[in-house]
Amino acid sequence: MGDTFSLGRIAGVKVGVNWSWIVVFALITWTLAAGVFPSTNPGLGTGAYVAMAAAAALIFFLSLLLHELGHALQARREQVEIDGITLWLFGGVARFKGDMPSAGAEFRIAIAGPLVTLVLSALFGAIAVAVPLPESADAVAAWLGYTNIVLLLFNMVPALPLDGGRVLRSLLWMRSHDLAAATVNATVVARGFAYLLIGGGLALFVLQGAFAGAWFAFIGWFLLQAATAEARWIFARQALSGLRVRDLMTRDPVTVPPDLSLGRLVDEVIGRRTYTTYPVTEDGRPLGLVPFSRIAEVPRAAWEERTVRDSMVPLERIPVLREDEEAAQALAEIQQSSVNRGLVLDEGRLVGILSISDIVDALELYRLRTRV
Repeated sequence: MGDTFSLGRIAGVKVGVNWSWIVVFALITWTLAAGVFPSTNPGLGTGAYVAMAAAAALIFFLSLLLHELGHALQARREQVEIDGITLWLFGGVARFKGDMPSAGAEFRIAIAGPLVTLVLSALFGAIAVAVPLPESADAVAAWLGYTNIVLLLFNMVPALPLDGGRVLRSLLWMRSHDLAAATVNATVVARGFAYLLIGGGLALFVLQGAFAGAWFAFIGWFLLQAATAEARWIFARQALSGLRVRDLMTRDPVTVPPDLSLGRLVDEVIGRRTYTTYPVTEDGRPLGLVPFSRIAEVPRAAWEERTVRDSMVPLERIPVLREDEEAAQALAEIQQSSVNRGLVLDEGRLVGILSISDIVDALELYRLRTRV
């Protein structure tokens, strides 16, 4: 899940927000202001309900951020590299680079977030019960305590990629000493919960007309897709085990200068080659990539006026890889990019290009070998 915009760094961890978070923030605020707080605290004005709802939604998402920071900071203690945290539709996700070093490390990282949520729930509950506050503030604290405990219970469901699923996988990994087998078994459990949510949600929606049923079905569908993706990722890591970027990349790719017109690019380069994307370099320095899809967006009549520089994807939006980088890690970086490719650099000099199709070929070869 990529960032739409950045919030900076907290404790050295990059934090970003996806556009879907804004939609959910607005939905939570509207639900609280229009339904929840008027029901639990009648007699207050519309302005008070809106202020309460906005404060509750903001603090709730801060709670989610603290939950993910719990994962991230524990990962740092386990020597696992942190790529960042993104707040999105289902709350938040902490992204890590590389494999978990051990089953114990995965357990400690997975459980750290729920422990933070447990503390927050207890804190908000204690404030609501024991601290004399204005009615509006007391209602916000009570809602936050209740919501955090509900979030904790749901998040501990043993279904990947929820924290409960990761805890389950770590325990299976401890027992079997086989991460792949543990992932397969945890995925089976996750799919079971997903189908239960989908079936139960649809039944509620169809038989009782409850809109919550549709929401449960949607969450189940998300869990089903996420669990399947987790299993595929483990397969990919197995298939790419021991391979480095240098083993799969195309060395010394055909490059084009930035000031070449699109017309000459098509006639002199693309028309004589089989590639669909070309690195753009100037004085040996990589500037970006120019995919043919970008050229196709430009009217043919403008090809002589427009240059490669006008249509290229700049270097800052392209994964930059190293020759000795693990192929599996390169796959993770390339999948987050819209160009489906990465440039391989050595001390700033372009030495190769790695595309998603190169990695897919390696995965398919592994699949064929394991079937024999």
